[in-house]
Amino acid sequence: MRSPSRGDGRTRRRLVFACGVVPVIVTAILALYRPPWLARLDDTVYDTLLRSSRPQRPSDRIVIIDVDERSLSTVGQWPWRRDVIATLIGRLRAMGASTIALDIIFAEFDRYEHVDRRARGPHDAAQRTPDDVLADALKDGRVVLGYALTFDAAAHAPNRCVLHPVGLAVVDPTGESGEPPYFRATDAVCSLPMLGKAAGVSGFLNAAPDSDGILRRAPLVAELGGRVYPALALEAVAAATRTPDMALRVATVDASFLIVGDRVVPVDGKSNVLLRYRGKKKTFPYLSAADVLNGEVPPGFLRDKIVFVGTTALGTREVVATPLDTLFAGVEVQATIADNLLQQDFIRRSAAGPILESLAVLVAGCGIAFVIAMTGLVAGVAGSAAALAAVWLGASWLLSSTGLFISPLYPTVCVGGVLAIMTFANFTVERRKAETAGRERTAAQRLMVQTLLSLTEARDAETGQHSRRTQRYTRLLAEALASHPDFREYLTPERIDLLSSLAPLHDIGKVAIPDHILHKPGALTPEERVEMQKHPALGRDVIYKAEEQAGVRDDATLEMAKAIVYTHHERWDGSGYPQGLRGKDIPIAGRVMAVVDVYDAATTRELYRASITHDEARQFIVRAKGTHFDPAVVDAFEKVADAFRG
Repeated sequence: MRSPSRGDGRTRRRLVFACGVVPVIVTAILALYRPPWLARLDDTVYDTLLRSSRPQRPSDRIVIIDVDERSLSTVGQWPWRRDVIATLIGRLRAMGASTIALDIIFAEFDRYEHVDRRARGPHDAAQRTPDDVLADALKDGRVVLGYALTFDAAAHAPNRCVLHPVGLAVVDPTGESGEPPYFRATDAVCSLPMLGKAAGVSGFLNAAPDSDGILRRAPLVAELGGRVYPALALEAVAAATRTPDMALRVATVDASFLIVGDRVVPVDGKSNVLLRYRGKKKTFPYLSAADVLNGEVPPGFLRDKIVFVGTTALGTREVVATPLDTLFAGVEVQATIADNLLQQDFIRRSAAGPILESLAVLVAGCGIAFVIAMTGLVAGVAGSAAALAAVWLGASWLLSSTGLFISPLYPTVCVGGVLAIMTFANFTVERRKAETAGRERTAAQRLMVQTLLSLTEARDAETGQHSRRTQRYTRLLAEALASHPDFREYLTPERIDLLSSLAPLHDIGKVAIPDHILHKPGALTPEERVEMQKHPALGRDVIYKAEEQAGVRDDATLEMAKAIVYTHHERWDGSGYPQGLRGKDIPIAGRVMAVVDVYDAATTRELYRASITHDEARQFIVRAKGTHFDPAVVDAFEKVADAFRG
C-alpha cells in the first residue's frame, strides 16, 4: 500500500510541473507568431550575438576614397568644383579601379559655373563648364552615380531624374504576395540629368535605421514609378562582376532570395539584406582623396578594386549607428553591402526559424520544468544556466560560422518564466505544506498538553483544576507584560499563545509525588517538603523522555514547556528551587508562571493552608516584588489584577 506522504509528494511534483509547462506553451506560441512588441528585444539579442561573434575579414577588393579634413585643407572647402571631381575620377580610373561608386549627389549646377545654362545660346556651346567636364569624365564608364529615394506621400512635380532601372524578374511560386517584395518610393533626389545620362548607371543610397536608431539592414532594390532600381552597392558589384541579370524569388511573405548572377542573396519581405559588419568604423582601407589627386597612392593599390567615394570630413559626413559602432560613416555602409555581396557570407533568418525557436522553447522549457519538479530549484537553476549557455553559444556559433540567425530570445524568456513561476509554485506548495504541518503540529501539541493535563487531573483533581485556571491568568499577565520595552521582542502574539497553552503543564511533575505527600492535609515535614520540591525536575524529566521517544530535538514548544515546568519555583533574589537562579537568569516563562502559580494557589487551594482573598493575594505579590518576583512582572500584574478576580 502506498504511503500518503509519498502520494502527496507525487501530487505536489505534478502540480509544480504543470505550473512550469504553462510558460513553455505561452512562449512557444509567441515564438511562432512573433508579436511586434517583442521585436525590439529580439533586435537587441541580434546585436549582442553580432558583437560576440568573430568578425570576418573584409574583402580586399573594396577601398574607400575619403574626402577628409586633409583633403579639404589641400583642395578647398566642400563641395569641390566638378572638374576637380572629374580629375579625381580620372585618376582612379587610371589607377585601375574596376568600378567607382559615388556616394555623392550633384543635385544642382556647379556653384563655380559662371554661365547660366538656361540663358546660353548656340554661340556659347564652346564654353565648357565644370559640369561639362564631369559629364565627359562619366562618359568614359566604370562610374556609378548615387541618388536618394524619397517616400513622401504628398504629390510631386514630374520627376526629371535620369535613373537607371534594372531588369528584375520576380518569381512568386506561393502566389500569396499581394504587395510587391520591395519598397515603393514616391520620388528621388538625384544628380543633374546631364550627369545621369553621361554615367549610364546609378544606384540609390537609402539605408534607414530601425526604430531604435540602429542600422541593421538595407534595401537592395526598390520601386519608383513602376520600375525597379538597384542600390548603389548592388549596382557597383554587378558592374564590377559584369552580372547585369537579376531575379527575385519569393519564398514567403517575409523572406525572398535576390539572385545576382551566381550569387543568391537572402533578403526579407521588402528586399532588405541583413548587414554583416566587419567591425567598427574604418574597417575597410581608406585613402585620402588628396593622396589620389596628388598621385601619392602606391602603384597597383587600386587595380581591380571597387572604389567608393564619400565624405567623412566634419560637417559633410553622414553617420549612422550600427550594432558595432555608434559613428559609422554612410559610405562605409555601402562598402559593407558590397563586401557582403562579394564574400557571399550573408546573415539570414531561415523561414523555418520560428519553428526551430519554438521547438527549442519546448525542449528547454519542459526539460527545466521536469528537473525542478523532480529534484528541486537548486538543480533547476543549474540546469537552466547550462541550457541557456548551450542555447546562446549555439546561436553564436551558427551566426559566426554559417550566418544563420536563430534567436535565443524565446528560449531565454521561456527558461526565465519557468524558473519564476515554478519558484513561486514551489514556494506556495511548500508554504501550504508548512501551514498544514504547523496545524498538525499545533494539534499534536494541544493533544500532548491535554493528555498530560488529564494525567495530572487523574492523579490529583485539585492540581488539575489549578493548572487549567493558570492558562487564563498567564495570557492576561503576558499580554500586559508585552508592552514593557524589555519584554516586547520576546512576548510576541505567537509566544503569548504558546505560553498560555503550556501553562497548565507547570505542575506535571507532581504525578510522580507519592500520594501520602501529595494529598496530605496540613503542613509538610521538612523531609516531605524536600520530596515535594522535586516535582519541577520530575516534570522536566517527563518532557525529556517524550522528546527522546519522539526523536525531537530543539523544539521551541518543548523548550518553553521545560522552562515553565523547571523554573516556575525560582525566585528573583535567588532563594528559589531547584537551581537557585537569580534575576534575569530565570527564563521569562518561569518568571511569569511564578506570579500566576502563587496567585492561584493562594486564592483557591486549601490543602496545606487556608485560602486568602484576591486583595490579600494581590498585596502579598506586591510585597514580594524584587524578592520573590521580577519587579516588571509584578508591575504588569497590578495592571490586570482586577481581571484575575473574575
